[in-house]
Amino acid sequence: MTVHTDLSPRRLRTILGHFATGLTVITAATKDGPAGFTCQSFSSLSLEPALVTFSPSRTSSTWPLLREAGRFTVNILPAEHEHLATRFARSGTDKFAGVSHAPSPLGNPVLDQALAWVDCELHQEYDGGDHTIVVASVRALHARDEAEPLLFFKGSYAGVRSRSGALESVA
Repeated sequence: MTVHTDLSPRRLRTILGHFATGLTVITAATKDGPAGFTCQSFSSLSLEPALVTFSPSRTSSTWPLLREAGRFTVNILPAEHEHLATRFARSGTDKFAGVSHAPSPLGNPVLDQALAWVDCELHQEYDGGDHTIVVASVRALHARDEAEPLLFFKGSYAGVRSRSGALESVA
């Protein structure tokens, strides 16, 4: 086995891209209206107390708006809605134009087509290098069972299974 010591951002992105992640859109009702961004670093952290975590980039222009609101909703995307992941990853556009949503118990936008959603309040933030590590307290949540999750794998969108049972690209 050859050991590689190249730890450049490009090499890290390539190698760590072999770990499939789910895709979420994190949304909030801010003083300027609804705001949100695509995030693939979402994860469950603790069952007692109920905590989740995600890590927005320090260059995010949307995370500061959600931080200020203090509460937000993690919308877990289903496989058939990769367009939402793409839309909410862009800066400088009206991300909510034509996107149906309803208020969560905390008043945040829940995307109508979300596979599941988790309503949260900001608990703590930590330094994570070029990202911020966010820990959030879960306040409400819901899921629907009739859809498969959208995944991100090796730089592309992917589904959970094909007819053969193998990971399938949806891009």
